[in-house]
Amino acid sequence: MTAQRNGLKTIDITLVGMFVALMAIGANITTMFPFMVVGGVPITLQTFFCILAGALLGSRLGAIAMSVYVLVGLIGAPVFAQFKGGFATVISPTFGFLLSYILVAYLTGLIIEKNGGKASYIVATLVGTAVNYIVGTNLMFMAYKMWADAPEGFTYSMAWAWMMVPLPKDIILAICAGMLAPRINFARKKAMSQRTKHAS
Repeated sequence: MTAQRNGLKTIDITLVGMFVALMAIGANITTMFPFMVVGGVPITLQTFFCILAGALLGSRLGAIAMSVYVLVGLIGAPVFAQFKGGFATVISPTFGFLLSYILVAYLTGLIIEKNGGKASYIVATLVGTAVNYIVGTNLMFMAYKMWADAPEGFTYSMAWAWMMVPLPKDIILAICAGMLAPRINFARKKAMSQRTKHAS
């Protein structure tokens, strides 16, 4: 039993590290496609990997993975969009999206844990995407109004208009994550079950 617990703990740490790396990769696809920046908001794959973390790792571990990702960036590692990092990121208008990832992963995992059916995966990933947009966009608007250098004539409607550009992509990816996650979870549980049988 001790060996099994240690093995699962090692797997958990590995999965957290993997999703931190995936978030960093997903954040920086704009380096290859610079046109994927609208109103200062990079169009990334972070939301996809974030909700996938919640769906695959569960609420607790998914939130831990996103917390580690944010902390790694805040201490200076260039893992945020456009290879940015450092504590100064907290005053960036898009920092609200980074904070939302922790809540998004947690809620996505929690909905799946509470229901468990295949349909709950798609519901959870869509809810996670909605939370990401609501929290991130509102905090971005507040940042622009309170301390950031807002564009001329900036309004709440303009903030949401910016977010309409990546929204279709994120909805499609959320559905893809909702369809992919249960298959991965089933395969993982099956592999772990076979591993346990061989160990016994």
